[in-house]
Amino acid sequence: MKFQVLDIIPHLKNPVTGEIVSTADRLNQVVETARRAEELGVDSFSVGERHAGEFVSSSPTTVLSAIAAVTSRIRLQTGVTVLSVLDPVRVAEDYATIDQLSRGRLELVIGKGNEVLQYPLFGLSLDDQWDLLAEKYALLRTLWRKESVTWSGRFRPALTEPTTTTPRPFAGSPRIWHGSATTLTSAALAAKWGDPLFTANAIQPRENYKVLIDHYRAKYERHGHDPRHQYIGSGSGAGGVFIADTTQEAIRQYGPVYEGLTAGRNVPGNNSPFRDIQHAVAEGPALVGSPEQVIDKILSYHSLYSHDLQSISLPTTLPFGQQLDILERFALDVIPAVRAAAPTTLWEAEDPFGGRPEFAGATEPDAAAAVTADHALNRTDNAHVFAH
Repeated sequence: MKFQVLDIIPHLKNPVTGEIVSTADRLNQVVETARRAEELGVDSFSVGERHAGEFVSSSPTTVLSAIAAVTSRIRLQTGVTVLSVLDPVRVAEDYATIDQLSRGRLELVIGKGNEVLQYPLFGLSLDDQWDLLAEKYALLRTLWRKESVTWSGRFRPALTEPTTTTPRPFAGSPRIWHGSATTLTSAALAAKWGDPLFTANAIQPRENYKVLIDHYRAKYERHGHDPRHQYIGSGSGAGGVFIADTTQEAIRQYGPVYEGLTAGRNVPGNNSPFRDIQHAVAEGPALVGSPEQVIDKILSYHSLYSHDLQSISLPTTLPFGQQLDILERFALDVIPAVRAAAPTTLWEAEDPFGGRPEFAGATEPDAAAAVTADHALNRTDNAHVFAH
């Protein structure tokens, strides 16, 4: 298994102490966490995007550029890029710039977002969120794969003159994942294009996310895509990760913070059913406990999801030094055991995107084109299956 640190950059008071850092400090913490994650051998770092609520992640491209400048090997991802409210032309330009700055380390995770207030903010209707996502993804995909593009659609002015976005990505189109949290629609969109799926695994019982994953896998197979590229990512809950010598000690230390944050969140229809720390540890996705407890929980989810990429989020209302201590302990005490028990081809030699960054030795091969060719060949080789 591979590992990702995700920060959607919430900017909240610690519910126990009432302390909160400045916006500048909070943003710089994200960059420093990514730098430390690379030192510890974490595979990727992801920055979220929110345009409403208590977050300072409205400009993930800026934050990822800062991270690209202080790192050289960790892969850079988003979680998620709220493509439904953005202009695909600008997304193609901005993220290709980050891809160039990082020399091929970028992979996008797109979605319609988890904040309904952002749609009126951008003059859009919430009723169109899924149609917006599907149309804008088709255009973004085309812009990164082709030059001299002409296009027309429902939600943005047509590209009537041949258009080539610049800069071009570092070495062909970056891989694009699809984030899925509550409905089958994103899972179906990922399956249609043969892209990887990233399940939020955030606040609902695990069985709810299994439904999304199963739907994705069934649709992926029905579309005839090469199963070698059917990668799954999984989150780890709104509670984040907290590690102590024993699970009892982790609960004692982190319980008041977790329960304070959970009680302070009141978004009807989008609240965690795991209101107390005992319930969250026993049945929720939060990774709170001893190293052994956290290892067992990740592997229990892997037995259900068979996922390739595990995302974690640090408890960002805690003192920053404590956050880094938790990250170090997770990297040293948890990651090696899970990697050994749950191997994956993601970002390895068998994965066309594994050799895409410059540090992996490849700058010219177009991984996206190779995957597309593999999908076409798989359909040809299994024509008898799709003929019925």
